Amino acid sequence: MPGRWDCHAHVFGPYERFPLAPERSYTPPEAVGSQYLALLERLGLTHGVLVHPSAYGDDHSLLLHALEHHQNLRGVVVVRPGSQLPLAGLREHGVRAARFSHRAGAGANFAGSASFEDLIALAPALADAGLHAELWTDCQVLPQIAERIRSLPVPVVIDHMGGFDAQAGIDEPGFRSLRELLATGRAWVKLCAYRNLLQAEDKQVGRPFQQALVQANPERLVWGSDWPHLRVSPVPDAADLLALFEDWAGAASLVKRVLSTNPEALYR
Repeated sequence: MPGRWDCHAHVFGPYERFPLAPERSYTPPEAVGSQYLALLERLGLTHGVLVHPSAYGDDHSLLLHALEHHQNLRGVVVVRPGSQLPLAGLREHGVRAARFSHRAGAGANFAGSASFEDLIALAPALADAGLHAELWTDCQVLPQIAERIRSLPVPVVIDHMGGFDAQAGIDEPGFRSLRELLATGRAWVKLCAYRNLLQAEDKQVGRPFQQALVQANPERLVWGSDWPHLRVSPVPDAADLLALFEDWAGAASLVKRVLSTNPEALYR
């Protein structure tokens, strides 16, 4: 039976067993696997995708431990050329992708992250290993790399709805590039709007952005909670974020596609 998926979350700790990397851009509070599994149950979800946090650097011990002990979880690693973690065989351990970052602004990419150039270099190896790429980027820089994304030998899943600018509107060039990539079927998008709406007085300004992505290609959309909502205050309740997605989706058939059908295809 198809499950219901949260396609973007992180876990941290316990730090006495899984310490953070000495060189990191942030120090989050512990957010352990048991807490995340309890969240899934509360949300009525059956499966989760854990994204390796840059604060752990090259140490994937926590992620691989979680995947080994919980068959309902899938993982996303962070690798660079020359990384000690071999891509071959990772799929058998529940890994489905590798994450890269390419965002606007000096210092936008955290210590321990992998770059877009790393993605270009590793794309053939990802394809050979049966993995896709995940890209944390934003609409400011997306037009500059869209054609290169199209040419990659692996699908690319774009985080956080491309970091859209709520004030700029859906016809802004970067968001238009995102919609065009989505329409090709080569790119997927995680419907995780809230980080783009932190300064918005009314969160409903995000509705047209989700609806525009649905219109572009509903078969390449998944939803993510982004738990435990790092560096966001006040911390949102993931149940409210899920309810917002469902409200904007409207039709039950679309909710089922985004929460079940699409992630089953991408992460199974």
